[in-house]
Amino acid sequence: MQAIGFRECLPIDDPRSLQDIDLPDPQPGPRDLLVEVKAVSVNPVDVKLRARMAPDDGYRVLGFDAAGVVRAVGSAVTLFRPGDEVFYAGDINRPGTNAELHLVDERIVGRKPASLGFADAAALPLTAITAWELLFDSFDLTEGGGQGDSLLVIGGAGGVGSILIQLAKQLTRLSVIATASRPETQSWVRRMGADAVIDHREPLPPQVTKLGPAPRYVASLTASNRHLPAIAELIAPRGEIGMIDDPQSLDIIPLKSKALSFHWEFMFTRPAFATADMIVQHDLLNRVADLVDQGRIRTTANRDGGTIDAASLRRAHAWQESGQAIGKTVLVSRY
Repeated sequence: MQAIGFRECLPIDDPRSLQDIDLPDPQPGPRDLLVEVKAVSVNPVDVKLRARMAPDDGYRVLGFDAAGVVRAVGSAVTLFRPGDEVFYAGDINRPGTNAELHLVDERIVGRKPASLGFADAAALPLTAITAWELLFDSFDLTEGGGQGDSLLVIGGAGGVGSILIQLAKQLTRLSVIATASRPETQSWVRRMGADAVIDHREPLPPQVTKLGPAPRYVASLTASNRHLPAIAELIAPRGEIGMIDDPQSLDIIPLKSKALSFHWEFMFTRPAFATADMIVQHDLLNRVADLVDQGRIRTTANRDGGTIDAASLRRAHAWQESGQAIGKTVLVSRY
């Protein structure tokens, strides 16, 4: 099969940073689906791994989000059969989706929304799982809960922010405040459903104070080490903070006086450790597919990245690195 891989950490403008390669067709294990990949999207984790984690030998294939068609199944598979259309976010410990064929454990795969094409579906899985786990695992919210409380989403126009706003508005009673700094990103988060929009380039506490009571929940999706002092100031006592990025260091001592709770969200934890409840990701992706097909959730695809090849992926990575990305960049199979 054809795939795109890298073997050393190089700037994205170097043609060797991502290369077209040929690999043997993978063979499914007992719980695996062999998926013919029809579309993928690019996430910050792809950029981070390419820039920081060279493989020990050979090539590493990146890519997590995918939508495609099941070609074959392992001997113990019960949830899917060949011909099914699926979408999923993969496992950080296994080869990625930037390939013609991909293996994935059925327990972290959902049915593709019937109302979406493969490209629009591929924009959703990783960020939807992240947002869902923030709301319902980290913050321990229940569907229909959150009445009278608010959620501040710092970095609302990115992939996670775009779906987090939608899920919060559709499944809880939270009021959602999103940060965005440019006219185009401010317009985007309003389309996603944000009740109020503020500028993260300006001091956050006075902007939040003008909107009403202090938020109980804060999802910090970018530049968390820079924003943490402001979060500690603006959040309600006994509030909940969730983060997804990778600051080099983080001082959480200032959170003590308000008895704040701090949560790391990492959607790869369940598949990486094969947790007993990893099938939760199958269930929540199916629920997201239902919400899409009901017209309650929209795709966050916002940029056509072309076909799944090395040159197109290098351009998509460069766009992700630029800090200008809104929503998700999607790429489709050449086959």
